[in-house]
Amino acid sequence: MNQKWDKRYKGQEFAYGKEPNMFFKEWLSKFEPGSILMPADGEGRNGVFAAQLGWEVTSFDLSIEGQSKAVQLAKENSVILEYIVGDLEQLKFKRETFDAIGLVYAHFSAEKKSVFHKKLNDYLKEGGIIILEAFSKNHIHFRNHNPKVGGPKDIDMLYSKEEIIADFKNYEIVLLEEEEVLLDEGKFHIGKGAVIRFVARKLSKNH
Repeated sequence: MNQKWDKRYKGQEFAYGKEPNMFFKEWLSKFEPGSILMPADGEGRNGVFAAQLGWEVTSFDLSIEGQSKAVQLAKENSVILEYIVGDLEQLKFKRETFDAIGLVYAHFSAEKKSVFHKKLNDYLKEGGIIILEAFSKNHIHFRNHNPKVGGPKDIDMLYSKEEIIADFKNYEIVLLEEEEVLLDEGKFHIGKGAVIRFVARKLSKNH
């Protein structure tokens, strides 16, 4: 899998552009900066944006080429982010380390999706925020019609509201919606697609 992403990120051009995802940008700006974990941060466009707002950013991805581009982008914007290359399965953070988690098109294999979400939940502090935008199961029709819009070909890697609710049980939901959107992010997210958008706050254990 990392070979696919290394190949995609190897070129001069930024595969998904240098600008942050619009939904992530809108929502992250509403919260007081703290520490944020950015899984599947690719070439760093969202992690760098968070760092510009004053967040202490830890990004990770499978791709060493993605890391190299993210470091370059951080330098261009005079910010610092910690960027780890590796698989979520191998990564070990202390429980309740982060104030926020940004999941922007972080699609995992069907059998690992819920396991990874549980792991990420462990890393988030009580009162911490999750901001997620990802392709919904209805996106498969848009992808079949227009491969340029991107996203997984496997419907089981795509999201439903029910899955999100099941994976993030102990949360106060601020927003959960499915939307059709027009994407214009670099050269791999172009056209109409269907996304799930989710913003929620982790409740305390005694809630």
